[in-house]
Amino acid sequence: MDVIEEYILQHMDPEDELLSRLFRETHLTQINPRMASGHIQGRILTMLCRMLKPKRILELGTFTGYSALCMAEALPDDGELHTVEMDDEMEPFIMKYFRQSPHGGKIKLHIGDTLQVIPTLTGTFDLVFMDADKRQYVEDYEAVLPLVPSGGFIFADNTLWSGKVLHEPASGDKQTAGIRRFNDYIAADTRVEKVILPIRDGMTILMKK
Repeated sequence: MDVIEEYILQHMDPEDELLSRLFRETHLTQINPRMASGHIQGRILTMLCRMLKPKRILELGTFTGYSALCMAEALPDDGELHTVEMDDEMEPFIMKYFRQSPHGGKIKLHIGDTLQVIPTLTGTFDLVFMDADKRQYVEDYEAVLPLVPSGGFIFADNTLWSGKVLHEPASGDKQTAGIRRFNDYIAADTRVEKVILPIRDGMTILMKK
């Protein structure tokens, strides 16, 4: 572990016991456990949600549910979080932890492709957390933007992609190409204010004007 990361972990609130078990099981059972947000980013998401006070959150890309639980923790009792996961085989894992959490009742899991699920959702969302298929980040962004009111926020994860965005992607690397396309697209989009935070793998914060 990076010494700076270790120092940060020693000087912040400890990880919730349920989240710690979820994170451990993710690493024991999943092929790409790095996709889970983890303690530092999870606490950042919780803190940002406490600051922004959203009542309705939409998450694209649930994976094992770590980030969903972190954001749901900051929701009021009558708040709700809708999260969309493409892989239907993840549903039992996800729901096992949602049911154990005191915040799980605020969460609604949708299984399916984001571009098919988003049109079925009603109402607006104060905050959208994008963390699904990087190849279609632009399309996901355009699909959710109409659901975000003026002054609402979109967080897009992995927008620095381990530094791969600095170089032309290798042939066939559609994930890197998708993130580079998204970053260029957002940079030119005057409908939102935007900033990239160098947190973990990069997170872009956008506010709709």
